[in-house]
Amino acid sequence: MESSSGLCDNECLATVRCQELRSGVKEPRLLSLILENGDFVLGVLATPDAVVSRPVAQLSIPINARFELVQEAEEPLLINFSENSVLRIRIKGEKAPELQLELQDDDRTNLFLTQLKSAQEEAALKLIKSKPMEPLPPNTHRSPVPIPPQRASGRSAANQPASSGSLQTGFNSSTSTNQNTDPVQSLASDFGFEQNFCHALKVEEKKNHQNRITASREPPPVPSLPPRKTPSAPTNPVPPAPIMKSKATSSVGFDTSAISGAKSESLSWCDSPTSNSMRDTVFLSQTGQREILLKHILSKRENEYVDIKNFRFFVGTWNVNGRSPDSSLGPWLSSDREPPDIYAIGFQELDLSKEAFLYMDSSKEQLWIDAVERNLHPKAKYKIIQIIRLVGMMLVVAVKKIHVRSITEVASDHVGTGILGKMGNKGGVAVRFVFHNTSFCFVNSHLAAKLEETERRNQDYKDICARMIFNMPGSPSLSIVKHDVVIWLGDLNYRLFNKDCGDVKRMISEGKLKQLLKFDQLSIQRQTKRAFSDFIEGEINFIPTYKYEPKTDFWDSSSKNRVPAWCDRILWRGNKVELIEYRSHMELKTSDHKPVSSIFSIGVKVGDDQRFKKVFEETVRQIDRMENDFLPSVSLSKTEFFFIDVKFRQLQRERFLITNDGQVPCHFAFIPKCNQSQYCKSWLRAEPSDGFLEPKETLEIYLEVYVSKDSVTMLNSGEDIIEDILILHLDRGKDFFLTISGNYLPSCFGTSLETLTRMKKPIREIPITKLIDLGEDSYMEQEKSKVKFLIGDGAANEDRPLKIPKEVWIMVNHLYTKSCDQEDLFQTPGLQEELQHIIECLDTSIPDSIPGCNHSVAEALLIFLEALPEPVVCYELYQRCLECAHDSRLCKQLISLLPRAHRNVFRYLLAFLKELLKHSHNNNLTASLIATLFASLLIRPPPSSASRQTQQDRQKAIDFVLGFLMAGDEE
Repeated sequence: MESSSGLCDNECLATVRCQELRSGVKEPRLLSLILENGDFVLGVLATPDAVVSRPVAQLSIPINARFELVQEAEEPLLINFSENSVLRIRIKGEKAPELQLELQDDDRTNLFLTQLKSAQEEAALKLIKSKPMEPLPPNTHRSPVPIPPQRASGRSAANQPASSGSLQTGFNSSTSTNQNTDPVQSLASDFGFEQNFCHALKVEEKKNHQNRITASREPPPVPSLPPRKTPSAPTNPVPPAPIMKSKATSSVGFDTSAISGAKSESLSWCDSPTSNSMRDTVFLSQTGQREILLKHILSKRENEYVDIKNFRFFVGTWNVNGRSPDSSLGPWLSSDREPPDIYAIGFQELDLSKEAFLYMDSSKEQLWIDAVERNLHPKAKYKIIQIIRLVGMMLVVAVKKIHVRSITEVASDHVGTGILGKMGNKGGVAVRFVFHNTSFCFVNSHLAAKLEETERRNQDYKDICARMIFNMPGSPSLSIVKHDVVIWLGDLNYRLFNKDCGDVKRMISEGKLKQLLKFDQLSIQRQTKRAFSDFIEGEINFIPTYKYEPKTDFWDSSSKNRVPAWCDRILWRGNKVELIEYRSHMELKTSDHKPVSSIFSIGVKVGDDQRFKKVFEETVRQIDRMENDFLPSVSLSKTEFFFIDVKFRQLQRERFLITNDGQVPCHFAFIPKCNQSQYCKSWLRAEPSDGFLEPKETLEIYLEVYVSKDSVTMLNSGEDIIEDILILHLDRGKDFFLTISGNYLPSCFGTSLETLTRMKKPIREIPITKLIDLGEDSYMEQEKSKVKFLIGDGAANEDRPLKIPKEVWIMVNHLYTKSCDQEDLFQTPGLQEELQHIIECLDTSIPDSIPGCNHSVAEALLIFLEALPEPVVCYELYQRCLECAHDSRLCKQLISLLPRAHRNVFRYLLAFLKELLKHSHNNNLTASLIATLFASLLIRPPPSSASRQTQQDRQKAIDFVLGFLMAGDEE
């Protein structure tokens, strides 16, 4: 019997409108999630506007192992730049063509996708039970960082797997009397089949932040500090694109649940839900604890059930200079007789348009993906398992179809190292996975340009190493170096030291490449251990790959006369890696770079099922004996820690040793205190925060204190202090208590504008208890003269506050007098060391000049604005700001309503930015770029509603700032 909706007599769980993209034409469609006889089906209906009168089921796609949902990559520019208002997905299924769909990026769509992913995971769990000892194939994934970090990025990932019962209950538990109309019910009503539609959906959204939200993305000064993993968004979250979750088997490549009957996806400690009971928070189920220990012991014994087999890897990199493919990529991707088993192909400068940089949209992405797919080796069939893009950087990983089922635990991340250490014009994208029993990580990066920026390139490398974190459900987070094999490719942009262009070209023509390589910056940085010190590079026997006249083999002849250099490189670290080829491909002339490729033969650990089963059973019996006979025990070398002179954005570390002095392996973890969701305060982190110890094994644990914009305000005001107690929990054992204390030095960064205008001395000279009552402070005559002009009429009255904070004036005045013609101002990041000096200088003195380059001062100003506890346009006026963005008169009236300090700072900054635009022919700034950058800093939504900020809201904030930039000088 057919229902009035035209679907079927089965239960329709959710629907959403979309558009199908066919040869550039958009056609309306209706997606429906249907439950048919206990199985989920995705229905695709044509002509949704006529669904009541003439419903036509275009496709009915079973949601099973062959069903694939691929979400298009987005790139978070981590300053809340505008995003597209649509989501693009691809759907593949059994007996169905591939569909490319476009959906509105709203709550209704996100709810539908969440339910669809839950149904997909439900089908995958059924397959696991029906196919023991056989790992699942990964889905094709497309995702951007990082998130991000994701972006802090915020990233909403797939839900946790739900049981069939819970899924159905969630779909049918709500009542029709709810006053708040459900988006799916509303859609059903729009289409006229509300009576036959199931009741409003209420699915509890268990948002898994593992692959979307990492904590503050502010880069620490050393590469060993990855961002903290938190279950909640930061105060000013940034929306990177979601990263779709891989279907992972156990870390050793076998489905242990098929043998033991245990859960295949039990939670790790970091994934366990928090409750008011400390014990409820900490304890996993007995099965979960056994499985963690089981995996640990099996990994130690893997040599008993694995063999080494060599596989062929192709790794390629090409900076395409923003151009579209205009010739075959065959000479690059398929020039060898033997087809590779795995491809890792990296692009840089995929798209140089403002749309790609500001709005994360690229029309050229699909062109290059299609070109890659057409030109993979013709002697084998391949499947793309992951695509990740961040602005112009893209990494594509493809494997032979016969190997797909041996690929598990696929994950990706991205890191932007542009201005504020976040924007994605420079940085890296990475993909990691496990092939049989060997873990791989491929990193594609585009580092800072220009001959003199060697130290900035080194800093980019360190930032990527520190912040590139892969988070997978049920497993600890992994950094780049925690893989068996790491291959780093990209336009690393290292040049030749102090070489004349003419001399370089002459030496190249004479074949003196080895002599020329003595001046190669990357080789020197590796030898001096400043960057890439643990990586290996093959011998370079090809001429420099940069810079050519596009479409030719001739060197650059422009006025800049770039010196040829080996910018495009491939390096690796790991065992059993043999380099077969390292070459450039001069045949391809599309770009001003030449593509580079390497062929590797890599030894991969391949497991034997029968031998594994034997080891597995022995290990289970061993664990049974240990649980019956012994209890764990550890000792700590230190339990009290004091951090001296903690400062904003300056990392401090203390270490201690934990030793297993018992007779059995033990698992430890830092756990939350009662009524708390995190094991420590936001400025503190333990690395590692959990782990396993064999008997007599000792591990070094670092406690890291890092005050970011999210914690600085509370410390400045004295509402928080450097004090905490950590609880180190031992499974089946005792708890240890670690005391953390220290002294904090306040900073003008993170202090309110009102307070700063009342401070006529540096903040370090003012006791915290006196920060509000600042009128009685005296200061030197020289300092008086520097701030006298800031006080209006009646300057003799020392109680009168400054018009604007002196720190703002010092930074803006520096930029106004020295940087108006600075190329790429506010687009090129500063140096971390210089940023620390600038912050320290403003906190301790009223300087005549600021140390550091113009880019560092510019970034310091942005960091100052980002760290303000109340943005320049106050939270209470945020909504009114959006509402009046279309009317310049109303905008001016709103600014007049701001508190005095906020109003003056806004007008002062806008006057400075308008002055910068007068020099746009030199500094490459546009009104649109400045408005997009500063709108996210000056106009921020209240923390309580930040997660609900839409693309339209962001665009209105940009329009608000743009109106002042384009107005006359009367303001």
